[in-house]
Amino acid sequence: MKRSRNAKIIATLGPSSSTRVRIEQLFKAGADVFRLNFSHGSHEDHKDRYDAIRNVEKELNSPIGIMMDLQGPKLRLGTFRDGSALLGMGRRFRLDLDETPGDVTRAPLLHPEIFAVLKPGMTLLLDDGKMRLKVLECGEDFAETEVMVDGVLSDRKGVNVPDAVLPLSALTEKDMTDLRYGLQLGVDWVALSFVQKADDIREARKIIGKKASIVAKLEKPSAIDDLDEIMELTDAVMVARGDLGVELPPEDVPILQKRIITTARKLGKPVIVATQMLDSMVSAPAPTRAEASDVATAVYDGSDAVMLSAETAAGDYPIETVEIMDRIIQRVEGDTLYQRIRESDRTEPEETEADAISAAARQVASTIKAAAIVTYTTTGSTSYRVARERPETRILGLTPKVETARKLALVWGVVAAVSADAEDFAEMVKGARKVAKAEKIGERGDSLVVTAGVPFGTPGATNILRIATIS
Repeated sequence: MKRSRNAKIIATLGPSSSTRVRIEQLFKAGADVFRLNFSHGSHEDHKDRYDAIRNVEKELNSPIGIMMDLQGPKLRLGTFRDGSALLGMGRRFRLDLDETPGDVTRAPLLHPEIFAVLKPGMTLLLDDGKMRLKVLECGEDFAETEVMVDGVLSDRKGVNVPDAVLPLSALTEKDMTDLRYGLQLGVDWVALSFVQKADDIREARKIIGKKASIVAKLEKPSAIDDLDEIMELTDAVMVARGDLGVELPPEDVPILQKRIITTARKLGKPVIVATQMLDSMVSAPAPTRAEASDVATAVYDGSDAVMLSAETAAGDYPIETVEIMDRIIQRVEGDTLYQRIRESDRTEPEETEADAISAAARQVASTIKAAAIVTYTTTGSTSYRVARERPETRILGLTPKVETARKLALVWGVVAAVSADAEDFAEMVKGARKVAKAEKIGERGDSLVVTAGVPFGTPGATNILRIATIS
């Protein structure tokens, strides 16, 4: 389905959006990719949603991307004797491996991997950063801390350690079970939580192989320190602002968002901006002006996609939320300032044949006012390189593989379509004309700028450019 915008929308499915009818409504409202959050729900729930998406895809004859989001390690306190305890600023508070329920003086923290990396002077964040503890003394099974902020601490609240890399894999036993199940279903993207270092991507890649593409969720300060290598290894990145905002000062998050987007754009990797984008619409029929501005900023910055979480998974207005996000994106992309920013921020092509052809395709399409740049691709790499150019012209990504078309649903500006495999370039151009007309991207007499790699099926071998006319 051709959209009237380039940036894509990811909608999370949940109790508010799990029926086949609701999924079709969300897609028609503007959702391009659906997220299955494996932090919640059973495998049977996710299978039902997966099957419903594929039914909608088949009925509407439009590729739809599916992303599974792994939970990752969850670090939590134990319980309290009375269910909670009031901690006063300046008081001492002990954390240890003793399972005995806690009180105002101590609490169980049954994670020896945390104590293994603690040092005096480090900060521990509890309950999404609402409470802060400063480590005074520590050992392999305890930490004596000072309470930095007054507050009530209750059972099983989350713990963050922003000052250290924890000796933990990004994949827990639950994640491994979920991952095997998701790959068996046939998900297109795997969002990897708790990424601390590049080795986390390498570990996931060994398991996933080529069965799906990886989205590295950037939510830990240590991942930012290892950003360049993580970017090289992953297929896409997500700016997970909620978790980043817990472990980093809030004033740092907007700057990091721009840095991550810029780095991803340079490498031609899709970048997603996520978390609380239209959060008030969980319970209200319209967003705040600040939220609308937040979505717009992500689009101005050049994001490939913006993501909705609770708004569509558990909110009262899932369809309206997608519709409003769609309208915001369209309005921004129609702004002359956005167009000037896109022109001035364009990344210089690398010294490769693929980038030379992609940059030329953008320039030629702009000069002759082509209806579309058509990329013929098996793996998606040709479409990725053209999308990196952020052309003014629509990108039509043709592929003989439905799996590739589904992945391209996430990529900026790409209208993905499955086309019969071509044996030669002439046959490919013929197919491009046919699909462009069928998708209503162009009509008789319009020009197409066609790019491909020869020999066909060689990833990254974009080396041909041709101008064709729709007949």
